Amino acid sequence: DFKVDREAIARYGLTVGAVETEIETAIGGKNISWTVEGQQRFPINVRYSRDYRSDIAALRRVLVATPTGTQVTLGQLAKIDVTTGPPMIRDENGVKAGFVFVDTYGIDLGSYVRDARALIAKNIVLPAGYYLEWGGQYQYMLKARDTLEMIIPLTLVIIFLLLYLNFGNVTESLIVLLSVPFALVGGFWYLWFLGYNFSVAVAVGFIALAGVAAETGVVMIVYLDEAWQDVRRFNPKPAFADLHNAVMTGAVQRVRPKMMTVCAIIAGLLPIMWSHGTGADTMKRIAAPMIGGMVSSTILTLVIVPAIYYLWRSRSIGREAARSTPRRGRTTAIVVALLVVLGAGFYAWHRLPPLHRLPRRF
Repeated sequence: DFKVDREAIARYGLTVGAVETEIETAIGGKNISWTVEGQQRFPINVRYSRDYRSDIAALRRVLVATPTGTQVTLGQLAKIDVTTGPPMIRDENGVKAGFVFVDTYGIDLGSYVRDARALIAKNIVLPAGYYLEWGGQYQYMLKARDTLEMIIPLTLVIIFLLLYLNFGNVTESLIVLLSVPFALVGGFWYLWFLGYNFSVAVAVGFIALAGVAAETGVVMIVYLDEAWQDVRRFNPKPAFADLHNAVMTGAVQRVRPKMMTVCAIIAGLLPIMWSHGTGADTMKRIAAPMIGGMVSSTILTLVIVPAIYYLWRSRSIGREAARSTPRRGRTTAIVVALLVVLGAGFYAWHRLPPLHRLPRRF
């Protein structure tokens, strides 16, 4: 740092600008002309040799010309000190900014930022005019979370609309839509087993899983509807036994195509879980929810959907008879038990460090 002594330079008839020009020229260099070589132009830069500007003692001997023609050493006109300062001055939003780069290990980024913000707020009082912002990948995570908060509900709405256009019935659409959260249960458990955090790649896997789960649920409802319509065609007033036989027939017809679908998807995705190399970590987090979700989706499609379908269709036969049939009680017990499993799956989801639990703003 060069601190010009204004009283000293006044005695020699110099100005601060003149002294700083000499400092700039001697140390930093100054372009005084250009040389033209063919079609190329090169600047001619003049400054002291490195031996005359390599340390403070040499800098103090730099000569400054006065208006009278005499030359005075720089040490007589300015105080030269070595101080610790930023190697580069940066600005953000029109104000000076300092950046602190942090690498995290063993903790997700959202939890680290939350803990760091609490620690800073507890131990550091910022002076007036100072403020802190958390940027980098944390900013990208906030943007990704905001995008997912819009895309995931929109995906479910689109699935429901497509189901309603297909069935023309809200009840059947909701029964199929039930396959989506139940399929997610297997994905939550498998992610928890693998120790994966919730991320954008995991969210993409869940969105793909929702589509496949809805597709398999649609096929089950179609088989059940066909079996029930066949019964109604030959028996305008079917009993509960007829409904039970129709549900069993439709569900049994669905076992083979369901197992073929599940086996094909799992067989195609399992090799990804053993892959290594560039992009493998991302692909594993996309495939994991689908592998786990296919297992729980199979249970739902083969057990839960027929049971709920039976409960729904039994209401049209007669409430009193429905209360007296023992099968209705067993069916209700199956539904309640598997809904408990559904709740346990969402508990596993709660144990994941999810993206949507990050602080919304900083």
